[in-house]
Amino acid sequence: MKTAVVFDSAGTLLRMHRVAKDVATGKYLHGVVSTELVGKKPYCALLVMQVDSSRLVACPSDMLVSDFIKKYGIDIEVGCSRSDVEQSTAIEVVRADKRASMKDLKDVMLAIKKKCKNIFYMGVGLIIDIETKSIPYVICTGGKMYSNTPHAIKTLHDRNIDTYVASGDSMRNLSVLAKNVNIPLDRVFEIATPKKKEAIVKKLKKEYDRVIMVGDGINDILALRAADLGVLSIQQTGECPAMLCEEADVVIKDIKEIVGIVAGNASCN
Repeated sequence: MKTAVVFDSAGTLLRMHRVAKDVATGKYLHGVVSTELVGKKPYCALLVMQVDSSRLVACPSDMLVSDFIKKYGIDIEVGCSRSDVEQSTAIEVVRADKRASMKDLKDVMLAIKKKCKNIFYMGVGLIIDIETKSIPYVICTGGKMYSNTPHAIKTLHDRNIDTYVASGDSMRNLSVLAKNVNIPLDRVFEIATPKKKEAIVKKLKKEYDRVIMVGDGINDILALRAADLGVLSIQQTGECPAMLCEEADVVIKDIKEIVGIVAGNASCN
């Protein structure tokens, strides 16, 4: 039987630390879930910035994020949103914002560095509000691989199981992950929204006898439903939200358990 396993990255292959900053109040939100911030209002979206963190640090702290993006031609992609948000609309909102500064981005990056030692990679993003044409939050994520991730992926490869990554993160970070676990870059899908993850799973089902989706959050629900077997990882949180548990066929507490599941040795939850 030809099998493929599709992994989300954050919280599934990687233990993540995430900090957001309320631009208006200066309040920090530790351990925040990006989808929860986006879901507060109908017309909000998470934008992923395609930029190296060192480039951010080198910029003047008082420069507006909108000016930085415009001046240096920084690519931004819509990572997730409650409703469909076109990239052109997102760019328009960012350019209209006159409050979020590079200092705000530097602040969340520093908070992550203090929280997460030996960071595997770091990414920054923006939460935009289309109705107010503003950036209410800036956000930074840092993470490192779970200790069992490399062995789990290698074991799957040794058993001729094809592995894929479908993540809301950018290729700049995902390429580092892929290289470390020997997943070919043509099997890595970046800036994968919930609908894109679902589409990836459905496409692979035409090529494989069995497709397994492994995710950890609400943005993986569509892909979990579409897969032949939906696996929910609670390694990051230790908790299983009711909605996610209902959608998943199997719940795991450690990424190493995926090896047994692929082999057909695990029972459904």
